[in-house]
Amino acid sequence: MQKHRTITGKVLYTSRKEGREGEERGREEFTWTHHTDGKRTLRARCEIDEPAPTVHRDIVYSLDENDRPMDCFVRLVIGDEFMGSGLFIVNKDTIECESYGPSIGRVSQTMVIDGPFDGFGTHPIVADAYITRKMDRSKGPHKRKFPCFLPSPDHRGATPPLIAKSEINLAYVGEETVTVPAGTFDCYKYEFSDEDASMISISGHAHPAYQVWVTADDDSIFVQGGVGGYMQTWYELVELKR
Repeated sequence: MQKHRTITGKVLYTSRKEGREGEERGREEFTWTHHTDGKRTLRARCEIDEPAPTVHRDIVYSLDENDRPMDCFVRLVIGDEFMGSGLFIVNKDTIECESYGPSIGRVSQTMVIDGPFDGFGTHPIVADAYITRKMDRSKGPHKRKFPCFLPSPDHRGATPPLIAKSEINLAYVGEETVTVPAGTFDCYKYEFSDEDASMISISGHAHPAYQVWVTADDDSIFVQGGVGGYMQTWYELVELKR
């Protein structure tokens, strides 16, 4: 008998752009594995159909029993052409990367961890939800800087996997009960924002405000969320098994 616990689900991406309201623009399938030693691994496959070029991302991301990142593998296909693969290893004082792709060749990187950080931003929506666990809700609604490392500073993660760093803002908003196709859930609500433009898209846009609702339990599963500004997109949990 297996000792680990498995959670699987699917998130649907839809558009809120004028004239395209409610149209499907992508999807994400995910599996969380919870081990008895407290470690967790996320496997996610993300597809973005719109806007062009399309994005197809595979990630495998593991955290230790204290929710500190351990390692992450990323593989990207952009416009249905291979862009790159990268393995990131998080040590005590450094982050290492081994990456390759047509535009960058073979790259080896080491970046010093020069202060506290909240996590590794892998770009799947379900990972955005899980990282909110780093907020101290006992303080009530509040906002703070949220330093993270990530494999791409682009908003869609559509650049070759290389070590980057950002310092966005994250606010804990409060508690809400919401209903989506996967069911009704008690949630914590958060909002990411980037007033200092620490993450810039390929087109030069700063990241618009991004609201997420996350299950109010130890699994911290993404339930729904949306981004305004130039992106105008909405995400909903449509399938969940645990």
